[in-house]
Amino acid sequence: MNVALAGCGWLGARVGAVLAARGDRVFGIRRDPQSAAALAGLGIEPWPLDLSAPGAAAQLPGDLDAIVASQAATGSDAAAYRRAYVEINRALVAEAARRGVSRYVYTGSTGVFGQSAGEMVDEDTEPVPGDEHGAILLEAEAVVRERGMVVRLSGLYGPERWGAVERVRSGMLALGAGDDAWMNWCRREDAAAYVVAALDRGRPGAVYHGSDAAPVRRAEFVRWVAGRLGIAPPSTTTAPPPGRPNRRVLAQRTRDDLGVALRYPTYREGFAEAFDANA
Repeated sequence: MNVALAGCGWLGARVGAVLAARGDRVFGIRRDPQSAAALAGLGIEPWPLDLSAPGAAAQLPGDLDAIVASQAATGSDAAAYRRAYVEINRALVAEAARRGVSRYVYTGSTGVFGQSAGEMVDEDTEPVPGDEHGAILLEAEAVVRERGMVVRLSGLYGPERWGAVERVRSGMLALGAGDDAWMNWCRREDAAAYVVAALDRGRPGAVYHGSDAAPVRRAEFVRWVAGRLGIAPPSTTTAPPPGRPNRRVLAQRTRDDLGVALRYPTYREGFAEAFDANA
């Protein structure tokens, strides 16, 4: 296939490397020309383009078979979210329709689920956004599902992004109020596998989940990381913000439907490398 990675950052570059390795022609879209040029070493053809610019979608490479939309917001405010996830997807979906591009995959977020009582949420669970950001992400899904499919990814981590380990080390992630809250993880390599599987075998209009097979309570995670670091588990008296999401993301149906086999089925396998890197 000829595939455009609309937003070829930390995750998109991994997806692109997988596609290029199997023989697909991959175009990596980044705003900065110098940053885009670095993609060539992964077998990805650099395509410098600011997707937020007017008319940018029309400047995508020609003769495309598929688009993977994995763009990131340039800020944390609602306007930046709407621009990145709603407006850019709307423009890309319209361009895909105009060109007759047959495959469109958007890397969404489990942030559409604002459930806060430890509920299990699967691909059929009705999203209940807990804030404006979640509502915008859900709006983006509706735009995409007119033509493409959504892969909702949970907490991403992996090489260059071991932030959760450092937060335990520094005491920012600690035992205390809210210890029973659920954490949901997906290592980058598995996230890329979900995206590629959706690209190959997904159904237009479908929603898929990209998460590992073992949601973990915060207390268990903190104790495990502290044990690997050889430190006492940090603790805090600061209560988490009210209404913070607390749900278990299930993805078994997606794995069955798309034939995804996890390399890192739990956080234990996935984070193990972090401690070797910090030894």
